[in-house]
Amino acid sequence: MANLKGKIIIVSGGSGLIGRNIVEKIKYDGAISINVDKSCETDYNLANISCDITNEQSVSEVIKAVVGKYGKIDGLVNTAYPRTKDWGLKFEDIPFQSWKINIDLQMNSVFMFCQQVLKQMREQGFGSIVNLSSIYGTIGPDFTVYNGTEMTMPAAYSAIKGGIVNFSRYLASYYGRNNIRINCVSPGGIFDNQPDIFVQNYKAKVPMGRMGTPDDISPAVRFLLSDEAAYITGQNLIIDGGWTCI
Repeated sequence: MANLKGKIIIVSGGSGLIGRNIVEKIKYDGAISINVDKSCETDYNLANISCDITNEQSVSEVIKAVVGKYGKIDGLVNTAYPRTKDWGLKFEDIPFQSWKINIDLQMNSVFMFCQQVLKQMREQGFGSIVNLSSIYGTIGPDFTVYNGTEMTMPAAYSAIKGGIVNFSRYLASYYGRNNIRINCVSPGGIFDNQPDIFVQNYKAKVPMGRMGTPDDISPAVRFLLSDEAAYITGQNLIIDGGWTCI
């Protein structure tokens, strides 16, 4: 079990499927885990802060509040997944404006949150950031798993997640001398009540024969935030039941 006792860790998107699990497990390991999410109500006693992560002023206010209360930020986990209502269209149907907005909402919000938190981490001389990417930030999608469904892999998703992986490597190189570590965790498919035919298609391909769960992802995030990972930076840890090994 990762020892996070006494650490102050912000989780963007901590009300989401994976984010919620990460928040709970970080707390279990002894950290103060602060959920920063647009859908929650601000309650400092419960470590919830309502925030629009796509808004620079909103993010700045969160960081100011956290540092003002705790005096430091040990870790940041970027799990938030903002997207437009038309998310999920097939490639040929994606309006260019929608593409631009989704890049801005997701990729640029990660940039902004990292940039602002890293100012504090550099000043204090330590910190760890874990960005959530995806296997589809590393490999191309297998569209056969969508056979028999109306689902597809959004084009912007692959572009954004691939960008996050290499952006994390850039930050790791840039901030290593400041004792700040930046890594990625890239999940494979996570079960979220998808259509049964999709689930069966996915199970038939992945070597471990099942989709992932949030419980499969949070231990890696906790480890990378902990002092046990003190010499690990610039890495992309893929957790996919073997999907990318075949």
